[in-house]
Amino acid sequence: MSDEIIGLHPWFSTPPGRYLLQWEQECFDQAVANLFGYHGVQLGLPLLEGLRTNRMPHRWLVGTRSEPVPGEDAFAAPALVAQSSALPFAAGSLDLVLLPHALETSIDPHATLREVERVLMPEGRVIICGLNPVSFWGLKERRARLARRFGLGRHYLPGEVDFIGYWRLRDWLRLLSFEVESVQFGCWRPAVRSQRWLDRHAWLDRAGDRWWPIFGAAYFVVAVKRVYGMRLLEPAWKRVSVRAAASPASVASRGPVTPPSSRF
Repeated sequence: MSDEIIGLHPWFSTPPGRYLLQWEQECFDQAVANLFGYHGVQLGLPLLEGLRTNRMPHRWLVGTRSEPVPGEDAFAAPALVAQSSALPFAAGSLDLVLLPHALETSIDPHATLREVERVLMPEGRVIICGLNPVSFWGLKERRARLARRFGLGRHYLPGEVDFIGYWRLRDWLRLLSFEVESVQFGCWRPAVRSQRWLDRHAWLDRAGDRWWPIFGAAYFVVAVKRVYGMRLLEPAWKRVSVRAAASPASVASRGPVTPPSSRF
């Protein structure tokens, strides 16, 4: 492999890439196992089987480039090719959308997130994982990109990734009426390239989760699409019966009505 790692897929074959992929796979397996519905979509990164523990009857893998498609036993679902800002699904038709590094590699991440909001039904969920710029990995990559301007150094993370921090992503989600349901950070081992040194610092995962969680190399966000102002409509006959029971009943008199006597 060359010193200049540009693509996202080649990077995931490196020791830090495999380490991150394993952590993200565990996060997805736990997050989607108990999510119910009918339609789930993973956008990009077929190396990660984000829907493998989910039991929705209809699941799709949407590739945005000429990405390798996993085997038939990975998703047991068709793979589609489409633009992330123009998904081939009707508005409000999906229950779950997974974005594993899809926003970071998108030409227009705002348009991608707006498209996800369009295709999700109310109370549908979007799950996003990305690289944290406020981490040892992010710091090393920023220094590498600065050095590359002078022809020095090499990338540590994929060169095509555009960092989107968690707080920035949270603001984008709020603008689109998403509510962050949960967030977790992971991968606190140092920015090294050797599998041996990554294994020697495995204890940092336990320490980082306890003492400095926001400095993990990656984040994992679960958000829910909220539609405010909605109310449950009851059948018309129920409303009529309630009004009829609440209205005062008039009683008919059998005898002649005598006017009240005047006191003057």
